[in-house]
Amino acid sequence: MMDPTLAEMGNHLSDAMKILESGKLETEQGQEGRKMSWKEIPGPLQGDGQDVVSILQLVQNLMHGDDEEQGHRMQFVGEQGHMALLGHSLAAYISVLERERLRKLTTRILSDTTLWLCRLFRYENGSAYFHEDDREGLLKVCRLVMNTHYEDFTTEGFTALSSKHPVIYQSAACRPGLGQHLCSQLGLPLSCLCVVPCNTMFGSLHQMDVALLDKLVKDDRDSGKLPLLLIANAGTPGAGHTDKLSRLKELCVQYNMWLHVEGVNLATLVLGQVSSTVTAATKCDSMTLTPGPWLGLPAVPAVTLYRHEDPALSLAAGLTSSQPVEKLRALPLWLSLQYLGHDGIVERIKHASQLSQQLLEHLKTLASIKTSDVVSHSRVPPISGGSLRDVLGSLILSIVEDELNSPVVVFRFSHENSAPSSGGSVEGSYAGERDILDAFNRWLGDQLAEQVPLSGVDVVELEDEGTCVRFSPLMTAAALGTQENDVAALVEKLAEMIPLLCCTLRLRQDFRDEVLQQASLSYIEDLNWPGLGVVRFEPRTTDLDEDKRQDRVEKINSDLLKKLMELDTDLNFSGGPEFSEEKNCIFIGIATEDLDVAELVETIMSLGRDIEESGKLFENMTEVVRKGIQEAELQLQKANEEKLMEEGVLRQIPLVSSVLNWFSPVQASVKGRTFNLAEGCLDSTEPVYSIKAQMRKEDSPDSPKANTRRFPGQKLFRRPGAGSDSISETSSVSQLEESFRETLHSQAADEAEVPQERPAHILEETAIADQRVPEGQEAESVETIR
Repeated sequence: MMDPTLAEMGNHLSDAMKILESGKLETEQGQEGRKMSWKEIPGPLQGDGQDVVSILQLVQNLMHGDDEEQGHRMQFVGEQGHMALLGHSLAAYISVLERERLRKLTTRILSDTTLWLCRLFRYENGSAYFHEDDREGLLKVCRLVMNTHYEDFTTEGFTALSSKHPVIYQSAACRPGLGQHLCSQLGLPLSCLCVVPCNTMFGSLHQMDVALLDKLVKDDRDSGKLPLLLIANAGTPGAGHTDKLSRLKELCVQYNMWLHVEGVNLATLVLGQVSSTVTAATKCDSMTLTPGPWLGLPAVPAVTLYRHEDPALSLAAGLTSSQPVEKLRALPLWLSLQYLGHDGIVERIKHASQLSQQLLEHLKTLASIKTSDVVSHSRVPPISGGSLRDVLGSLILSIVEDELNSPVVVFRFSHENSAPSSGGSVEGSYAGERDILDAFNRWLGDQLAEQVPLSGVDVVELEDEGTCVRFSPLMTAAALGTQENDVAALVEKLAEMIPLLCCTLRLRQDFRDEVLQQASLSYIEDLNWPGLGVVRFEPRTTDLDEDKRQDRVEKINSDLLKKLMELDTDLNFSGGPEFSEEKNCIFIGIATEDLDVAELVETIMSLGRDIEESGKLFENMTEVVRKGIQEAELQLQKANEEKLMEEGVLRQIPLVSSVLNWFSPVQASVKGRTFNLAEGCLDSTEPVYSIKAQMRKEDSPDSPKANTRRFPGQKLFRRPGAGSDSISETSSVSQLEESFRETLHSQAADEAEVPQERPAHILEETAIADQRVPEGQEAESVETIR
């Protein structure tokens, strides 16, 4: 009969997980005080305590924050994930049992899990060590090997190594920092670490060079060093390639070295059909497995399987423990493996492998896409005589067939397959092209990860190939729930983006040539920008110091960027990456096939000149206004003197002037003045201002009549008829009607504003308006003209 406490705990945990995932825990009071709770963290510990619901509410707020779209905040954790999480709670509950019962229970859990894993991964007569850090198992194995070769190491420490310095060998394709971490934790100098280069003649560029390793080991033995351990890969972290494990095992037996294997391809050992290169891993001395990401199990430990006959040395190295509580690390995995069963485990690994094969088959049909496998890196040097060459070719072909079964697919956009007419590879045809293609592949990987998030693709940097896109479903599919339709969506998006990348790469040089022809534009060579190019508008002023000139360049290019972003175009304009070395520039993104590069550059040039001219006007405004005011004061003073001479001195006396004006009124004329900010001078208002302003507006280049007419529905910078999608079908009708309306209004306005002939009464009214208007009669005259 089941313990009621265990059943209750399992129900509570299951309910809590569902509540936290769904985000439906909040009450009305919790919703009102949600923002307040953020302000109270961290805060004092409440004296009276809180109930379980309140604590879960706090956890939910910390997990999700203020985001209202709670369904997209965390990945879905299935029932097998709940079992793994339940294992952590059960471990805490079991740890309070009496010592003898706890020992029996932990021994059963550890022995069961070890047996199941050894049978699943074909590792006979092995022991298991469960650890949180996936590097910790290798660290314990290194201690075990050192205790085996140096009997006094546990008592004398590093002094026991003085007679023969140990050497740890690792592949250059291993994950970065692994060897340095081992030396740091073991107290060894970095001189004890030997990095073996990868192949340079035969096989994959990500496989360890076995012949070179043999030479390095011989040299170390001849110099009095002790070859201790070799770290090999069954699936490199970058490209997923597997070392020649069978040949490496032979070398390790020959030189009495320990062989440790790790990598994602070890997961395929549970399948019925496994490649020969991966099967050789079952003969190694130890291997590290990460079943958590492979099976979609959160918070389960990594496992290191090893073979060793001396349990005392294993205990001294920390691979086994006499503490029952430490053996409870296997409990989450013990529960999850039972829940999935043998068939469920195999099905998940098989599903991930099928997804990789599905993507690989589709990639073969896409132009300009190159996969990173042995096919592209196998090199057979010219040999006189065909027999040896045929043998080597068949050998490489067999290696290729093994590598094609890797569950990791790495591909890269390369323009060589779509080169116009040269027939060779465009990549590397001019300086910096690899950097440009790396930038394009970074953009491609980011776009695919954003638009098809369930695919789990990411960007990886490989030493020889450069920047590539990686699809590793064994590490992501179980957690994300990747299905075949997600792979199909990935291929579809990839097929849409390849033409854009090809067009942008082809038009990049045209854009550079057009920009260099403009005196006020500077082309910025940024090989890391995945787009058409980078340009900067340079002002023509040379009489400013460097600081003021930089300020003007920043202001003009900032305003120019805002203007370009407001245009109706498919191009993306930006200020560049956040940490870009180039400042005050305009970065132009991915282009389309029908892009008119000349029109684009001309538009950037004209907008920049307009902004520069308007900026000069505002910069000189202070000086212009100051000089204009001084001139206006002089003219007003002169007008007052003329008035004094015309009216006489007596008329300036207040009382006398009234009497004289009553007997002899003065017919004084009013001289209107206007201050022209653009020219900094006073103008007369005698002509009718409205007619002048209207004529000036019609002659302005900003007038709608001066703008070039485009085809209805056609966006900017598109060549007419270059592509079938250059004119929008959904909006062409409405835009055509709007264009006709604008044309009719423009013609009507032209006829109304510029008449062909003036009638006689209009000429008379204009002549009256041109005459001087006596003071006090101005309003009446205006009404007469109207």
